[in-house]
Amino acid sequence: MPCLYITTNVNMEGVDTDPFYLEVTKAVASIVGRPQNLVMVVLKGSIEIVFGGNKEAAAYAEIVSMGGITKQVKRQLIATVGSILHSHFSIRLISLSINPTHFILKVFDMQALPLPSKL
Repeated sequence: MPCLYITTNVNMEGVDTDPFYLEVTKAVASIVGRPQNLVMVVLKGSIEIVFGGNKEAAAYAEIVSMGGITKQVKRQLIATVGSILHSHFSIRLISLSINPTHFILKVFDMQALPLPSKL
């Protein structure tokens, strides 16, 4: 069950985020190889973020999945989610467009963790 948690300094008030949720859910499901009904997406806007010393539009995201994460999947997730963020929120003023170079995605695979000892 992948969970994508995105925070951004872009103000989401009054923005129709439904198309974004639909597209990013479909993309994550496809890339990670899980059904769409098991993908969770959280989007928080208006968060204070400074990237490169300025407050231009930026986003930080984490995705946690139980398996399905390889180096290729990580690359695909970073490129695809960054592109979707840029395309959906560049409709706003140009200064609020999330440039993919101002986007960081932390990818975490729960199955890659060693199991705790039963001792």
